[in-house]
This record gives sequence, C-alpha cells and structure tokens, in this order.
Amino acid sequence: MAVASRDRTGPDWTLEAAAADAGFQCIAGVDEAGRGCLFGPVFAAAVVLPRKAALPGLDDSKRLSPSRRTELDRRIRQVALTFAVRAVDAATIDLLNILQASRRAMKLAVAGLDPTPDFLLVDAAAIDLPIQQRGIVKGDSKSNSIAAASILAKVARDQCMLAWDAIYPEYGLRNHKGYPSPQHLASLREHGCTPQHRFSFGPVRQLAKIERSA
Repeated sequence: MAVASRDRTGPDWTLEAAAADAGFQCIAGVDEAGRGCLFGPVFAAAVVLPRKAALPGLDDSKRLSPSRRTELDRRIRQVALTFAVRAVDAATIDLLNILQASRRAMKLAVAGLDPTPDFLLVDAAAIDLPIQQRGIVKGDSKSNSIAAASILAKVARDQCMLAWDAIYPEYGLRNHKGYPSPQHLASLREHGCTPQHRFSFGPVRQLAKIERSA
C-alpha cells in the first residue's frame, strides 16, 4: 500500500538519503528514453543533484506535459552538480538489441559525469560499471535523481525527433516521436523504411521483408 501511495504522489529523496546514510558521497540517477520506438536512437541521461535541490513539480517524464518537461529540463541543467546525456543509434540497437543498447547509452552517460559518482540509482536495468548501484523498478516515479535523468533523456530525444522530422516529414515524427502509433505504422506502409528505422523491431522487420520480396 505504501509503495502505491508513493507512486501516486511522485518521487522524493528517500533513496538518495539511504545511499548517503550508507556513506556514499556522489549519487547519480540514471534513466533512458526511447526503448519502445521504431525510429532513431535510444537516449540516456545521468545526473547528480544537490541534496534537497529545489525542483517543484519534478516527476517521471511520462507524467509531464512537453512544456513542463522542457521547463524542468532547463532547471535541472541549472542546478545539477553534473549531468550528461548520451545516445546510441539505430544501427547499434539492431546490432546489440535494445536492452544492451540502452545499457550502453546509460554507461556512456555515467562516463560523462565529472566528478565520477560513487553510487548509481538506475531505473530498472543494471549497468556494466565498477560503481555500486541499485536498480529500482519504476525508479523514475520514486527517486528524484532518476526522475531528473528521465526528463533530460526524454527532452533530448524529443528534440532529436524534431530534427529528423525536418528530414523525413512524411513520417510524422513530430507527433509520435518514433513510437509505433497508427500514424507511424501507416507512414511505414506507405513510404517504406528509412535508414534510421530499427530493423530489429517487429513492424519494421516485417515491412523490410515485404520490400525485399516485392
């Protein structure tokens, strides 16, 4: 019951405080954005926030409006002790698989932090780094640091999709951000795949097979 109530009210500093009480000095939140997309890179962010940083409205990026995410992204960048955002492209996703590519993006983001953290709070997945860490299921709704990372990753990825929309306007990336929406699937059927689509994902793979056999 307590967990469900906490999920409804949003993230807080409990997990960061527990790590600090255990003696860790530099605690980073880590999250990714875009795992379920059919198009483009997967993004990840890592961020170290000052204890009790003032970030009113901070929450899981999926619960926030685009304008609120953008506002919080700006504020997080202002107050963070250190942060980094990194991406792994569609070709590498196809080579590794999306889980491993997401982990690589998170690893790259952590590597971009200065100073290097001594503890990681990670949304669900473990990262192959010699840093003590804790994976938290739905961590972006429980930890302020993970929530902040989720916002940085999501805003960066959405900006990337807007840039690609200018190159491939027929796919409607501005609207669905690469996710398998009805509009995106209809555009794939009409226009075929681009080099930025993830061919290891079912809808793209099936369409590519049809194109090769035509």
